[in-house]
Amino acid sequence: MDFAIDIVLGVMVAATPLLFAALGELVAEKAGVLNLGVEGMMIVGAIAAFSTTIGTGSHAAGVAAAAAAGIGMAILFGILALTLRANQVASGLALTIFGLGISALWGQDYSGLSTGRFPRPGFLGEIPIVGRFFASLDPLVYLSLVLVAAVAWFLKKSRYGLILRAIGENHDAAHTLGYPVIFCRYCAVMFGGALAGIAGAYLSIVQTPLWVEKMTAGRGWIALALVVFAAWRPWRLVLGTYLFGGISVLQLHSQALGVKIDAQILSMLPYLATILVLVLISHDKAKVRLTAPDSLGKPFHAPH
Repeated sequence: MDFAIDIVLGVMVAATPLLFAALGELVAEKAGVLNLGVEGMMIVGAIAAFSTTIGTGSHAAGVAAAAAAGIGMAILFGILALTLRANQVASGLALTIFGLGISALWGQDYSGLSTGRFPRPGFLGEIPIVGRFFASLDPLVYLSLVLVAAVAWFLKKSRYGLILRAIGENHDAAHTLGYPVIFCRYCAVMFGGALAGIAGAYLSIVQTPLWVEKMTAGRGWIALALVVFAAWRPWRLVLGTYLFGGISVLQLHSQALGVKIDAQILSMLPYLATILVLVLISHDKAKVRLTAPDSLGKPFHAPH
């Protein structure tokens, strides 16, 4: 029983940074912006969280710093792709390269340090039967699920969510109706940056409370694939991220269960699964076109 609980906890912990990053990218893409800089925003968020937590002793301050760093990176992307109308794909790739470089420079003095265990809500341990399980989860796991519900409601039920979706579907028509296309896209990109930063913080001060250069290890790219896998639907995103979390945990526990597979092959599993998902999705291009925002990746030129 305890082993099963540990497996479930491991899946949730592995899935949470993917869920934060993918949820933020989903909102940006719903607004018609393709930001391939998720990996860069995550790694900058990771070092911002780690350095702030070491400096202040506060994990909450670290999470806030990560969100701020992610927003700063998102604004940089917005200036390039939205204001200067540079190619969104190239701008996102540049953002990732920039993030990996600046995080390596920033983190030189933090190797070998640890932030300590992230605080858990101990009072949940008093719940009968399931108390141990809920008390073992950190607050950011709960926050990620609350944000999924909030984003799902926002996009489907709120007026501003409908405006955001309208901009993502047809930015010219939305502009004609008087909606501020660029402003809304900036807000969506900044929200995505904040969540990507928190995703990075989860890696550096929760999942493994230490700093390792390039510790995101491609999770930003997996998050991008998960948005397509989920067909731009928040609740389906939970399924996708937890599925990939399960694959990540499988590689850790398979050897303990006596499965004789090389460690290098096991470490490849999440990325092989990502490629497989993309191949399967690409097979039905008509369905992708129907579910993807119609203005995704297209620059907006406001008529004068």
